[in-house]
Amino acid sequence: MQRGELAILYASVWQAIFGVAEVVGELEHDPSRDRWAWRFAIRPLVVVEDLDRAPAAEAAGIFPSSLWRHSYIRLSDEQFESARALVSRAAAAAARAGRSPA
Repeated sequence: MQRGELAILYASVWQAIFGVAEVVGELEHDPSRDRWAWRFAIRPLVVVEDLDRAPAAEAAGIFPSSLWRHSYIRLSDEQFESARALVSRAAAAAARAGRSPA
């Protein structure tokens, strides 16, 4: 991942996609770590705050089995666009539901 690229955020316990973020930092490697040795800073752009309302990863064609052993995977353009649209719709629906009637 490089600065300026976009990423989909995934919550493993819920097996849900819950955000779209921009990569804002350089890729860093910590060789002392066996798991999650690679990391980079992100800036959330769109987030579904209630994970129970976040879309299932499979709805975007992202299968949890592909994520089990990785801290991140590269999505196809189709998977990314589908995930981005699902997250955006879920976040907008949550925002509408949170508004009180006038």
